[in-house]
Amino acid sequence: MSTRSCQQILDNLNTAVLVLDAELRLISINPAGEALFAISANQIVGQRLAQILPRSRPLIKTLRQALVSGDPFTERGLHLALPGPRYVTVDCTVTVFAVDKTEKELLIELNQVDRLLRLAREENMLDKHAASQAVVRGLAHEIKNPLGGLRGAAQLLERELPDQRLKDYTRIIIHEADRLRNLIDRLVGPSRPLTKTPANIHQIFERVRSLILAEIPQGITIESDFDPSVPEIFADSEQLIQAVLNIVRNAMQAVGNSGVIHLRSRIERQFTIGQKRHRLVLRAEIEDDGPGIPESLREHIFYPMVTGRAEGTGLGLSIAQAIINQHGGLIECSSRPKQTIFTIYLPVEREHA
Repeated sequence: MSTRSCQQILDNLNTAVLVLDAELRLISINPAGEALFAISANQIVGQRLAQILPRSRPLIKTLRQALVSGDPFTERGLHLALPGPRYVTVDCTVTVFAVDKTEKELLIELNQVDRLLRLAREENMLDKHAASQAVVRGLAHEIKNPLGGLRGAAQLLERELPDQRLKDYTRIIIHEADRLRNLIDRLVGPSRPLTKTPANIHQIFERVRSLILAEIPQGITIESDFDPSVPEIFADSEQLIQAVLNIVRNAMQAVGNSGVIHLRSRIERQFTIGQKRHRLVLRAEIEDDGPGIPESLREHIFYPMVTGRAEGTGLGLSIAQAIINQHGGLIECSSRPKQTIFTIYLPVEREHA
């Protein structure tokens, strides 16, 4: 097999592959490794592993022992501290091989276990969303028919009533029937087809920011952390503005009268959404420092009518998820006190949009 073929195989592996020299200096890393570490090869090749992973001393000690013994090993469920405040769970396989009679190198394979769990959870969530949407559409059809008849009867009755005071009651019936119809339409989610054009996520974020600033309390701050290298996506900008606006409004309500909301953009490589693997995926995050989502609600927040607020409708996140799903994307949420992050993943490649 040619060197070029070997490189192509390495570049397309889902497993992160690292090669270290005898001094635990990084010689090579494949694209899956770059994605795992969230840093380019140009920035870390040549650095010692202790510089790249300063919080992983036990692993470094084990690697040094492997160099001495020459024995390969596998450690499953390794909790690995990555650059920045990130932790992942990986299965780590280390192979020692000799370059020549005196020099050894290490081949390290890191298979992200929590990524596989995420994929399973994501697929389950998409299935549940599709099932709930099917139920809601069925109910909407069954409710709208009698609702239309009720409204029509109230209009006919209004024409026959001689007393203006009695007509006030029929107008209430008509108004409430219209309100219920609008609620059902919102439950079903966006019905118009997407009008996709090249879109910039930073422009979408800034548009949402300007809308929110008009209604935001004085004590709330919105901060931006944009990656200027993020490419355009092929999407319906107006629909995405609505989805992001719904999430940011939730964040604003969560922090109350004082807090910070972060809008963040990044790029992910070799990322899987549902059953599709994408070469490039946009990762857009909305983070707030509110009290967090109650644990009892975290698995259900994207379902219609689920809300933690007495005055809430529970439709904002459901609508946002429907819009993102229409774009072939995904929304995830992680929450703890003082840190709730909604993450939107959208394919960058036009053919997947």
